[in-house]
Amino acid sequence: MTNKLLLWVGVLTLSTVAIVSAKSYELVFDTPMQAGSVQLAPGTYKLEVEGSNAIFTDKKTGKPVTVPVTMEESSTKYGSTSLDSTNAGGTSQITAIKLGGTKTKLGFSK
Repeated sequence: MTNKLLLWVGVLTLSTVAIVSAKSYELVFDTPMQAGSVQLAPGTYKLEVEGSNAIFTDKKTGKPVTVPVTMEESSTKYGSTSLDSTNAGGTSQITAIKLGGTKTKLGFSK
């Protein structure tokens, strides 16, 4: 029974990753933001999720930056994409991004 449960959890996780990675999200930063150990300049970014990585592509330069993330599932869908951040020592640090239209929340660590 435990093996079947683990198999179903694995299948569900993989299908969630496939669904999330199929879509991109647009984010606009007015100030520099820290995502994990990566500094993102102000500007417009396309966010895509591939496996356990978030890929931020600067719309102006086309340069992609990959940041490892953890994924959490909520019990309800998020109505819009939103960003949680903290400000420590004058630096804005992204702590989480809730992906609109999904139940997925991306967590960022420093």
